[in-house]
Amino acid sequence: MTKKKITLIVVLIFIIASTGILVGRWSITSVGAAAEGYEELKVFTETLSLVRKNYVEDIKPKDLVYGAIKGMLNSLDPHSGFMTPEMYKEMQVETKGEFGGLGIQIGIKDGALTVIAPIEDTPAYKAGIKAGDKIIKVNNEITKNMSLHEAVSKMRGVPKTSVIITIFREGWKETKDFTIIREVIKIKSVKSKLLENGIGYIKISQFQEQTAEDLSNAIEKLTQEKINSLIIDLRNNPGGLLNSAVAVSSQLLPPGKLVVYMKNRAGERTEFYTEGGKYSFTLPTVVLVNQGSASASEIVAGALKDWNTAVILGTQTFGKGSVQTVIPLSDGSGLRLTTARYYTPKGTSIQSTGITPDIIVKLEVKEGEKKHLVIREKDLERHLRNEKEEEKPKEPEEVAVIEVEEKEDAQLQRAIDLLKTWKIFKELPKAS
Repeated sequence: MTKKKITLIVVLIFIIASTGILVGRWSITSVGAAAEGYEELKVFTETLSLVRKNYVEDIKPKDLVYGAIKGMLNSLDPHSGFMTPEMYKEMQVETKGEFGGLGIQIGIKDGALTVIAPIEDTPAYKAGIKAGDKIIKVNNEITKNMSLHEAVSKMRGVPKTSVIITIFREGWKETKDFTIIREVIKIKSVKSKLLENGIGYIKISQFQEQTAEDLSNAIEKLTQEKINSLIIDLRNNPGGLLNSAVAVSSQLLPPGKLVVYMKNRAGERTEFYTEGGKYSFTLPTVVLVNQGSASASEIVAGALKDWNTAVILGTQTFGKGSVQTVIPLSDGSGLRLTTARYYTPKGTSIQSTGITPDIIVKLEVKEGEKKHLVIREKDLERHLRNEKEEEKPKEPEEVAVIEVEEKEDAQLQRAIDLLKTWKIFKELPKAS
């Protein structure tokens, strides 16, 4: 059992542009095909030689090798993949919380590239792209056999340039082209405000490098406004940096508390604990989650739930409980390889199942409201099954509201009522 310092490792946990990534140092020279007994590589080298000599057009050897690697990684789970040097550089930029693109999270459902959610106030959001939309083409290139990472790479680019995505939406009779101008996607990860009755509200949209510091500033500002309780909103938060999630947990849990641990194929554990000297927040707290809360969001919610520090309220979370290690290759490209599962402090694996709220509250879908089909990890092709998961018939598809006014937000209002009740019971005189 090992305990790692967060400063020694960077772990990203995204869905796409959001897949869990552990950036590690791997020795390329230590990987040997002969040593591993891969006799089947003979067939690959024969095929490579035959294609190079006999294919009707001249093809660069690197293109053939890259294509073979992509195919190999695409046969694994949906979060493993190959990154060209350009894609690898983009991945590193992404962790800064700023990149040129459209502002959508995507996955593969029923064999089709599917929008999981548009990010608020981005070009895709403003253009009217909705969760559940099928992306049929990107710049007239069919996406059927395109990996998630390829699709992300094609939709990102230099700001002020355009990209055409062809969309099919449930209820439409034909596809529709959307021409969207790329912008610098700056995701402000923390927003805060004061609600009624001294209740503070903090929305965390992603876990980036600055998120923990921004959260600290938000808590300090709300504390100066004399809040007596807090709502932390993790709904539709697709994840982010693991060290950011642990740093956030360090502000909400006492020092030395286990936040999450990882377990690889050999059963070896790597544990992550809250850091000392940052814990000062002890107010009653409610954490809001939904089907769009994934990875790092689930780590934070799971830790707070297991340590009985906050009430988790909302709907079942996404269920992204695998860790991807980014392994740099000699030519500047990289592998994004699933190498472990992560677990909550009490040993619960959330892979494909998610975090179950203490209080389940669904947003009612009313007639005429904007809605979308709910997509979770278990809906993605080739997803890793939970170790304790039994084969079950596919559940009926759920529908969720895309956006709702604060006064109509049943989850938020239930959280407010809960904290009001909490305060009332606390102030009741003790029975004599």
